[in-house]
Amino acid sequence: QVQLVESGGGLVQAGDSLRLSCAASQRTFSRYLLSWFRQAPGKEREFVAGISRSGSSPLYGDSVKGRFTIARDNAENTMYLQMNSLKPEDTAVYYCAAQSAYYSSLPSLRLDDYGYWGQGTQVTVSS
Repeated sequence: QVQLVESGGGLVQAGDSLRLSCAASQRTFSRYLLSWFRQAPGKEREFVAGISRSGSSPLYGDSVKGRFTIARDNAENTMYLQMNSLKPEDTAVYYCAAQSAYYSSLPSLRLDDYGYWGQGTQVTVSS
């Protein structure tokens, strides 16, 4: 069982930066593929970024490429999402999620492939 806790959300202005963190309780943190998803009001939850067990081969959603950077520190059981040049359309609740690496070496874009989710952290970007 992996417990995930997000932090770092807040209210910022367009063009600002934020760094989200996702802390895990599980010592086997490094065994999981990890991703960030987000859900805006009235919209479906969407993939933002994902990272492999080693931290290589990050994947990004088209809307955040070039602005967001995902990283993980397996020694600290923590994943990060550095968000730069924020836009009002980035406003959403951001969730971290963990996927078993048993069947894949790369994070999935599908919500159903993730067995563990955090409670979410709100990011609001004002124009």
